[in-house]
Amino acid sequence: MVAWLLSIVLAYFLLLLGVAYRTSRHSDNDTFFIGNRNSHWLLVAFGMIGTSLSGVTFISVPGTVGLGSPPQGFAYFQVVIGYLLGYFVIALVLLPLYYRLRLTSIYRFLEARLGNSSYRTGALFFILSRTMGATARLYLVINVLQLFVLDALGVPFVVTTAIILGMILLYTLEGGVKTIVWTDTLQTTFMLIGLVAGVVCILHYLHLDLGTAWTAMRGRGYTKIFTTDVRSPSFFVKQILGGAFITITMTGLDQEMMQKNISVRTLGGSQKNMLTFSIVMVLVSGLFLLLGGLLYLVPHQAATGDDLFPTIALHTFGPAFSILFIIALISALFPSADGAMTALTSSFCIDILNLQERNGTEREKKRIRMTVHGCIAVLFLGCILVFHWINNKSIIQVILNMAAYTYGPLLGLFAFGILTRRTLKYPRGVPLVCILSPVICYFLSRYSPILTGGYKLGIELLVINGCITFAGLYMVSETRKI
Repeated sequence: MVAWLLSIVLAYFLLLLGVAYRTSRHSDNDTFFIGNRNSHWLLVAFGMIGTSLSGVTFISVPGTVGLGSPPQGFAYFQVVIGYLLGYFVIALVLLPLYYRLRLTSIYRFLEARLGNSSYRTGALFFILSRTMGATARLYLVINVLQLFVLDALGVPFVVTTAIILGMILLYTLEGGVKTIVWTDTLQTTFMLIGLVAGVVCILHYLHLDLGTAWTAMRGRGYTKIFTTDVRSPSFFVKQILGGAFITITMTGLDQEMMQKNISVRTLGGSQKNMLTFSIVMVLVSGLFLLLGGLLYLVPHQAATGDDLFPTIALHTFGPAFSILFIIALISALFPSADGAMTALTSSFCIDILNLQERNGTEREKKRIRMTVHGCIAVLFLGCILVFHWINNKSIIQVILNMAAYTYGPLLGLFAFGILTRRTLKYPRGVPLVCILSPVICYFLSRYSPILTGGYKLGIELLVINGCITFAGLYMVSETRKI
């Protein structure tokens, strides 16, 4: 069985290499960074589903349904509703801005509006945010492969991680965004096939139709969506607003996600991509929660959280579904990392090294870009090993917590640049403001139950972080002189 699984992983990787070879011919740095602005909006929309969902949604979201007492149920769907609102803001506010300025790096907006210090700070916070988020997602899926497949062969975790990162490095090294648009489309297809097959297999195993299964889930409290307790971190207003701001920051202010969108030729095509993608994302997220409820109906299973779906898929439904699950799992794995590695390489080359403005031949610039790409892969390896050492059982909560601290300054920077006409009086104060804001938020989160009589800060911490950054920027700025 293990030999079959390894053979399938190898065949899958060879397929990705074939796609990379076809899409990266005659490539240059412009191909790598923005796909020569020639991507089809429908391909970008479909491929972004896999990137946004990733292994976290595939493994962690179903596992949250039965956690807690009472169970969390479908409470995550509150955040998904917020996602939908956020995608509309991106399509109608941010994308027109990016296309009007013809940006390759979206952080160039900060340079044009607030100066070089804000530009560099924004880019560095993106690099920090995306590195931590992408490696957390990647760790989750690699850990599942390790525990359920490769431990039996005696393969060390570090070797597994290095091999997978090497694979991703190989197929993204030349084509960059142009390659990823196609490989993410392929990988999203396999992931969604695994999702639908999982729902069908569980219904068949339980001898239930969808209506009867829904009744059984409702009887256990799994179908509850809205939390009305104001003091709870899952209070529906906080979750919806938090979801909207998470989308605005983790998609609209994120070079990885926007790099694919601005590779579409026209603004109209990019907006169609975003709106189509947002509606499909809501439906698919709902399907993952349904899958989670069904998994908790399976009798005689002790696994919970992130271990639930892999345990049942690999030990309950037989070898055919195990193979399909592994294909879907690695299809969720690669989009978690390939786009992130490409976007981080792009941001570091453009925003930190000023590669596009440097003197030198295209060949010399390409060699620098490839070196940076390799260094990013090594950085990913180190971060994944740290997550392996921490070994948290619910990675999705870790990612949302990290986003509140690392994306908050980006939210404040862009909001200040878009919503005000003030100029920075002390531009060198921007990095200090963006560092102090998460520190203040940490203490607010830690002591909020004591200071407020039991109120716990949750997902809204991202908005508070952005507001503190905004206020700090206001303090180091002045009214624009005409």
